[in-house]
Amino acid sequence: MKKYQLLLFLVPILILVSGCDFFRSVAGRPTSAVLDKKREEVLARQQFLREQAVRDSLEKIAAKRRADSLAALDSLDARLLDSLSRKKGSFLRPARLGGLGKTVLEKKYYVVVGSFKSEENAQKKVSKCGQDGFPAVVIPFRNGMNAVGVCPSDRISESLRAMDELKQKGICPKEGWILVNDAL
Repeated sequence: MKKYQLLLFLVPILILVSGCDFFRSVAGRPTSAVLDKKREEVLARQQFLREQAVRDSLEKIAAKRRADSLAALDSLDARLLDSLSRKKGSFLRPARLGGLGKTVLEKKYYVVVGSFKSEENAQKKVSKCGQDGFPAVVIPFRNGMNAVGVCPSDRISESLRAMDELKQKGICPKEGWILVNDAL
């Protein structure tokens, strides 16, 4: 009887000392250390997802603001171009010169520093502009003229600044103009 009393006394003590982890490991179940580790991983994953959601939200807001900003600039460019087009000869569209030849222009605006009937003369002007630090392209028109364009841009304000700078440096004659590429 004393053995049973001792056994009944020792079993609860062993259970208290070894805890549930002993029985879990015997049963092939995860122990509290494994469960704690999984809980930490789940909490870390949830935290990461919350932070990612905040980053995505901020990125969407920034993208929307950039798009709105660009739309406002495009609208401003259109209004600026409209008001400046009243100055005769400052801006020309390719259609007024018979349309573009086979050339595809990458930008919307080009400062035209010369227009030549001879392609050889146009190439000389391209070389001169390149020596002055302004890469240039020949823009052929269907009417046989070859314009030399420099400072390509998608913003009219940049083209106007470039034209002023080119005139100050003597690269652009006072008859220079800005080509407005409507194909874009």
